[in-house]
Amino acid sequence: MRESAFAVVVPMFNEERGALHCIREITRVLQELPLRARLIAVNDGSSDGTAEVLKSAQEGNVALTVVTHEKNLGYGKALLTGGRTASDLGCDFVIFMDSDLTNDPRFIPIFAQKMEEGCELVKASRYIPGGGVQNVPAWRYWISRVGNAFVRLLYGLPVHDCTNGFRAIRTALLERMQITERGFPAIMEELYWAKILHARVCEVPYILTSRADTLRPSSFEYRPKVFYRYLKYPFMAFLRIPPQLSRINL
Repeated sequence: MRESAFAVVVPMFNEERGALHCIREITRVLQELPLRARLIAVNDGSSDGTAEVLKSAQEGNVALTVVTHEKNLGYGKALLTGGRTASDLGCDFVIFMDSDLTNDPRFIPIFAQKMEEGCELVKASRYIPGGGVQNVPAWRYWISRVGNAFVRLLYGLPVHDCTNGFRAIRTALLERMQITERGFPAIMEELYWAKILHARVCEVPYILTSRADTLRPSSFEYRPKVFYRYLKYPFMAFLRIPPQLSRINL
């Protein structure tokens, strides 16, 4: 049986201050795993010194591949670029995580184990036993907690933390999805496709930490338009709206 291979995909946009630390921490974990592992950093049109930091990080790091968008295309497009690159490198699955290390690299082996057990999409969850949050404002926690309980019912999937971007997915499954979202709602569109493709979905407990003050502020905004983009896909899954109508406005 062929040894499995996987890649960790990290989208980066203006992460000059934290990029090198992120690469080092993830590489350290990957070197301890028996599986063949790659690290793919997608520089999504950064205007600061992120490109220079990543170029320096590649020196002596044979596991690191850097892919660059000449202009900022958005989180969703960065994910697709990373996924395609992983597929081209012969990887069986990818793990998506954020560059600010609010997704702790120590969870990577847990994702890899679940993939080896046959799961096709593994979501990290704050809302199952063993999961939680640290240093996250209470108002943000409850918006997320209540919202995720609602969309879980709409999706009908065994996932308690649908909005979490820390997850693993088989490249063969990802290639069948037609992701169109440029921004963070791509995470929800991905679950819509997992539902209609009858993917085997599972979850693992995970503890979310807050973004370090030394890094640039998060670009995520709590606005009605954002909530609409997030809720669109669970409603589509609930109403069984087919993929060819996925761009309609509900």
